[in-house]
Amino acid sequence: MKAERGLPVVFGVAGGTGSGKTTVARAILDQVGAEQVAYLPHDAYYRELAHLPADERARINFDHPDALETELLVEHVKELLAGNPIELPVYDFTTHTRTRETIRVEPAPIILVEGILIFSEPALREVMDIRIYVDTDADLRFIRRLERDLTERGRTVGSVITQYLTTVRPMHLEFVEPSKRYADVIIPEGGFNEVAMTMIAAHLKELLQERQNRQPG
Repeated sequence: MKAERGLPVVFGVAGGTGSGKTTVARAILDQVGAEQVAYLPHDAYYRELAHLPADERARINFDHPDALETELLVEHVKELLAGNPIELPVYDFTTHTRTRETIRVEPAPIILVEGILIFSEPALREVMDIRIYVDTDADLRFIRRLERDLTERGRTVGSVITQYLTTVRPMHLEFVEPSKRYADVIIPEGGFNEVAMTMIAAHLKELLQERQNRQPG
């Protein structure tokens, strides 16, 4: 279901791990105005695993679509489209569990959904107006993931490499890369592609203006 007249614009940004999705989203939204955005990262929706022992949690394939509670994300997008606030889950990547905290996200003219697997889910694709895939070479993506997991997620070099080879790369080839065909726009070079950033931001502004003009009164 595409968003209807007068509703917010749902904007999806996908791409492999470390592709620069967040950089692209920020670059575009800086031009559009971040205050107009409700941001929903897919990786906030990893399923609750507190009922499993820690060693079993660590063996979960977090790069498979089943690891994410996408049905809740779809529900949250629809709530925002209906003008209702949502409570965004907060996920702890060091323990592989959801925290008791949530972040209240208010409705906004743009709903930004970001994640590696968002285009592999038909129900999620259906609520999007614009779908962007960030295409970046595998070696650069791995280096960025390694740096992020070491500094932000408390991982070791060995655990990052093992996870990359056993689940990240195979799942990328099976789910993420094929989902590229659902993108409206494919951006090479990620956030460094200033021409693409400017064009997409301009299109977003156009859509927002059109929908503002259609609002009654």
